[in-house]
Order: sequence, then structure tokens, then C-alpha cells
Amino acid sequence: MTLATLPAWSLLQAHYEQIRGLHLRDCFAPAHDSSPTRAERFTFSGGGLCADFSKHRITDDTLRLFTQLAREAQVEARRDAMFAGELVNPTEGRAALHTALRADNPAAPWHAEVQAELARMARFANQVRDGRWSGYSGKRIRHVVNIGIGGSDLGPKMAVHALHHLASPDIASYFVSNVDGADLARVLEQIDAETTLVIVVSKTFTTLETMTNAHSLRSWMIQQGCPEEALKRHFVGVSAHVAEVVKFGIAEDNVFAMWDWVGGRYSLWSAVGLALMVAIGPDQFGELLAGAREMDQHFCSAPLERNLPVLMALIGIWYRDFFGAQSYLVAPYSAALQFLPAYLQQLEMESNGKSARLDGTWVDYPTAAVTWGEPGTNGQHAFFQMLHQGPTLVPIDFIAVLTPQYALAGHHPRLLANCFAQSEALMLGRTLDEARAIAGPARPELAPHLVFPGNRPSTTLLLDALNARTLGALIALYEHKVLVQATVWNINPFDQWGVELGKILSQALEADLGAANRVEGKHDSSTTALLARARAALGR
Repeated sequence: MTLATLPAWSLLQAHYEQIRGLHLRDCFAPAHDSSPTRAERFTFSGGGLCADFSKHRITDDTLRLFTQLAREAQVEARRDAMFAGELVNPTEGRAALHTALRADNPAAPWHAEVQAELARMARFANQVRDGRWSGYSGKRIRHVVNIGIGGSDLGPKMAVHALHHLASPDIASYFVSNVDGADLARVLEQIDAETTLVIVVSKTFTTLETMTNAHSLRSWMIQQGCPEEALKRHFVGVSAHVAEVVKFGIAEDNVFAMWDWVGGRYSLWSAVGLALMVAIGPDQFGELLAGAREMDQHFCSAPLERNLPVLMALIGIWYRDFFGAQSYLVAPYSAALQFLPAYLQQLEMESNGKSARLDGTWVDYPTAAVTWGEPGTNGQHAFFQMLHQGPTLVPIDFIAVLTPQYALAGHHPRLLANCFAQSEALMLGRTLDEARAIAGPARPELAPHLVFPGNRPSTTLLLDALNARTLGALIALYEHKVLVQATVWNINPFDQWGVELGKILSQALEADLGAANRVEGKHDSSTTALLARARAALGR
């Protein structure tokens, strides 16, 4: 399948030419035929979330063509195949069953194994939380350090931060991912060996960054007085390769399972989320799963015309492939969601940053957009200038939480007002005549600088409150959005071969950095010069 062969794709191209000059300000003008009902017609709910798509450069015809495209691209068939456990990751010969990790249907694939592992996680988490699991000296665990990278770090770190208000006040959580020693060193300054639990998360248990940090922390624990035979009270592993975990020195009983049918960036729902379960408890972790499950059910049952993941995905394709948008912004108006943009960077760009179709032919259209973001209102005092007055089109996902986590007088109304004002200002803009009226006759030269083009599109996602259930639904929403886009683009969102080449080359370069003699002829001239400078700095 190629996009050019789909009738809906050609129809969308013609439709784009018809409405590319449409200004959102006009769509909302009182005189416009659809203005009175536009917000109502383009606002949809599902999985406990509400999405307002009315500030997008779309019409009723656009939505009709979107759903036609989804059907022609066989989105429903690929969705159903994924949920059924079929081989939807052909380059690695695997299923992609992250949805099975939160399913409550006994007929779901791997249901018994998943439930058994969740029960093991719950028993362990409760023991840590109530003090039955103690350190080598008998003291309670007060510090939990998660060591992982990519999906083994970004998901649990994002969720622990987002749900801090639900976490035990007796246990502090830390996340170490970077092989730069500064990352681990800063955590070591804050923890006590007697009261620290380390969760090492790696599917293969050979990941360079993770194992470097794990070995360093293990050595530090021994240096701080932990007997080697007592390390079993301080280290647990999450992996698909038990033998490698045991080889590292973690007791087999302290190993929690990962499965090869779950990709790292989709794995928060598994034992990869153990640090989160320890922080918020098994019941709240169950709420996270329930929220994701609710979004799964919406994705599987809602008509495409009202299906949140489908509509979000197709709107993203609309701007990427028709308007030529290079990036899109995630702007959560919630400090608790500080790490959500980083989490979505991996989810979206590692999944859909591909140039080869499923059949191995090259795409002739753009795929994943650059995903970036920062919480509001911080972004308003940084890059929002470019969003409002720069020449670059950047679609935006605003995420607003209607009920505050902390009831500090006056804060939340101002936060929401800023969020809604930004989407309104980006949509409306300011005309030259309006700018001249503001500049006044005294400073007419100022008017061009006060012009806002407007017509900048955005989605506003509303959560009634930020809790474990709504966070689960929000994450699942973006997971399914990725699948829909990959299906339309005819690519595989579940592999990540693009990370391999750098890993391979880094091993050779590490050896060259430590070599006794100067390395010549093995690399290009730039890399050779960089090696020489680094070797000199390292005293080689």
C-alpha cells in the first residue's frame, strides 16, 4: 500500500488546496455559517478525557475525509490485530501487547502471566512501603533509585513526578539514566546506603548506560558498608533475561519479568513501573491501568468519527503531510506533567521516525514530526514568541487540568486563564488595523511589530483532575495515536533500529579512547581529530 493509491489521500490533497487559505478567525466569526456550533461539533470525549479540536484548520469535510482515509488505510484491522496479539512488529517478529498489560479480560493474551507478575509487584511494593522489606541494617527503605534509560526511565520518572501528590511521604524516588557520572553522583549525595533500594531496569540487562550506573552503585553500596551477601536486600532487577540479572549479582527471587512482546517505550504498565508502584501503592497503580484500559476500550469501540486517538493522529498527519509542519508542541499547563513532553518525544519519534515502509520500500512523504514541549506558563516566557509571530507553523497540544492538585488561593484560575488565552490568541491573531489602533498616531512604526498572524492551530485536552486514572488514559491516548499514524504511513512503530548504529560505533570508539597508541586510519578525519583531543584531555 502507498498513500498515493488511496482515494482519500488524493481527495485530501484537493481539499487542502481548497481550504489552505481558510483563517480560523473567520470560522469563529459570528457571521460564519458554522460558528455557533463549531466548538460543539469539533469537541469529543473518550476514556475520561475531553478534546476540543475546533481551533484546527479543518471543516466537516476534513473530518469526513480523515475517517475515510483511516478506513482505506485499514486502521481498524491493524488495531484489532495488535489487541489480538498478532505479529504487528514484523522486523522483529513480535507482537506488541502493551495493551495486554492493563487488560482485565481473562481471554486477553498472556493474561494469567501478567496478573501473576502484577501480584508479585504488589506484594513487594507493599512490603517496601510498610517496612517489612528493610535494608541490611534493619532500617526501613527511604530511598528508591530507578536505574534505566529510554523507556525504562522516561515512563516511570514522568509518572512518579505527575503523581507526586499520591506518593508515600516516607519514600523518595530518584531516577538515574545518563552514563555521565554527574547523574549518579548527584543522587549519591542524597541517599543513604542503609535505606536505599535500587531497581535496575533493562530488558537485556546489557544496556551500556544502565549497567555502568548499576555497577557503580553496587560498588558504592559495598564501600558504604553493605555486606556483599546483603545486597539482595537492596537490589532488584526488571528484565527479560533472568540469567544476566543473576550474573550481575541480583537474587533470582528479586527479578521481575519483562516480555519481548512489549517495547520499552510502551512498558510503563509492566514491572518497568515498579518504582511508580512503590511510590503510589498497588491500588493507585491499578487506577493507572484502569485509565489506560478505559482509553483502550474507547479506541476499540468508538466510531472513527468520534475516536480521540484516530482524530488526533489524522490531525497530526494533516499538518505534517499537507501543511508541511516540521514539529508539534506539547504544552501541559501542569507543573506535575513536566516530564510528559520528554516521554512523548521517545514515544512518537522512536516509534514513527522511519523512512522504510513495512514492505521495505522508501516513503515519499514525511513521517514523524519533531515532538517538543515545556509546561505552561513557563513556555509563554520563552518560545511562545516564535509560536505567535514567527513564520513557522507549529501545531500545539494544550493539556489543561480543571481541578488543581494543590489548592493554593488564586493559582489555578490564573493557570487555566493563561492556557485558554494562549489558544485563543494563537487562533485569532491581531490584524494590522488592530495593531495601528493600539500603536496610535504617536508611534505608527510600532504597528507591524504588534501584528499576530493568528490561524495557529491547537488542540485543547481537558482532564477533570490529574490522578492515576486520567494519567493512564492520557498516556494510552498518545500510544494509540502513534499506532494510527504508523498505519496510515505504512511503517512499523514498534522497532527502533535507528538507535543501533551509534551503539556499535561507540564500542569501537571507547576502545580507541583507551588504546595505548594514537589511533590512525580507522575513522574519518573529523572523528580522528576529536579522538585526539579527547585522548589528550584524558592523558593518553
